[in-house]
Amino acid sequence: MDNSTKASYNAGQVKGQAQEKSSQVMDKISNTAQSAKDSMQEAGQQMKAKAQGAADAVKDSVNK
Repeated sequence: MDNSTKASYNAGQVKGQAQEKSSQVMDKISNTAQSAKDSMQEAGQQMKAKAQGAADAVKDSVNK
């Protein structure tokens, strides 16, 4: 293997490793974003339930 072929091979190896690393990073970002979205939806549901509870409490006090 001459130097030119070796350099080309090494460049290919580095490119492949960089693509794999990039793919792993994108997967992590995607998983983090999905987790944040799930957390926000859960928080939204909790806030909605609390607001409904407060509204019901006001209705009960007004209707007494």
